Amino acid sequence: MVSVVFAVLKALVDRVRGRSADADEGEVALHADGGPADEVLMERYCGGDARAFDRLLKRHGGPIYNFILRHVHNPTLAEDLTQETFMRVIRGAGDYERRAKFTTWLYTIARNQCIDALRRAKHRRHPSLDQPLDSAESRTLGDTVKSDLPDSERGVVDSEFSVVLERALARLPEEQREVFLMRQYQNLQFQEIAEITGVSPNTVKSRMRYALESLQRALTDFAP
Repeated sequence: MVSVVFAVLKALVDRVRGRSADADEGEVALHADGGPADEVLMERYCGGDARAFDRLLKRHGGPIYNFILRHVHNPTLAEDLTQETFMRVIRGAGDYERRAKFTTWLYTIARNQCIDALRRAKHRRHPSLDQPLDSAESRTLGDTVKSDLPDSERGVVDSEFSVVLERALARLPEEQREVFLMRQYQNLQFQEIAEITGVSPNTVKSRMRYALESLQRALTDFAP
């Protein structure tokens, strides 16, 4: 369970860094949740504020777990890789540079964990479409498909649609699938995806376009 991962990491941080008082609030840079920006919190953690890392963990632990799970399709492995991702954040804190966006750095670590794990397993698995999105406001490609069927029939159609979409995602080239997942499920910007994957923004946009075109063809029967 992700909460167990949080507890393990929190204990490690407390042991290594020790408890420290909250830093002064009133930072100019703010996160969407109203708290200090990720980069501010990471800077505080590097300065010895363990509670700053706790906030980063609470803010990004769930999304990172879901991101990894959609790649490895294995909850237990996803928990392990989530823990290892944040362990690497702890170990690499001294190398973090404020000018780098924290989420770019974090998702790069998580992506590399997925690649290494899948390479070790000598196979790649497509993500589960049953996992929750990052927020209630997020929408999947499936949400765009309208249906006027009665509720009793709509469930059957939704189930069929999920199966078809999952198969379509599995058939996408890996570079297209990961761009689609980061953009659609993690709501990352093209520039950030480009930095994470090590290609140009135009290449990312092209991969996203090809992915959408392929999925659109696969889902033609479900179009309104």
